[in-house]
Amino acid sequence: MNDSTPDLVEVNYLLNPGFIYVTKTPTLVSAVLGSCVAVTLFDRNKGFGGMNHFQYPRTDDRRQATARFGNAATYALVQTMLHYGSKPRHLEARIIGGAYNPEISPEDIGHENILAAREVLRKLKVPSVSEDVGGQMGRKVVFNTATNEMVVLKVERVRKGDWYPYESDR
Repeated sequence: MNDSTPDLVEVNYLLNPGFIYVTKTPTLVSAVLGSCVAVTLFDRNKGFGGMNHFQYPRTDDRRQATARFGNAATYALVQTMLHYGSKPRHLEARIIGGAYNPEISPEDIGHENILAAREVLRKLKVPSVSEDVGGQMGRKVVFNTATNEMVVLKVERVRKGDWYPYESDR
């Protein structure tokens, strides 16, 4: 990372459900969320961050403990930041997503996803400084890992254009 221009973005990355992205390279990480939740972490001292994107709140089965589940994804995101040299007291989190559309599902999985993220962050003593959660609208989030700046766009439905500028599948 170039300290003289910490907000110079070098990479654009689309984070699909079930993945975690942590980098010291200035990156715009994007995700499109319905009932899914994304958690961003930023290290205020080191000036870098990461994000997860999960579909389901939790699993207690270690064989299924992948980044598709909020409890595993959020724990792994924090542990990855610690691996890169962060200290828990320097981290701050944001929680985004968790919409509920009763026309798609009778269960409010989005609310359960929000609760799972909050629970893990609380247990690991990482403060959530901002939330844009719940409701019935989907969201597109763009997170700058070098500056901790974020944009959240709310959408009635996910359209092909919400995935711009990503042309290919990842």
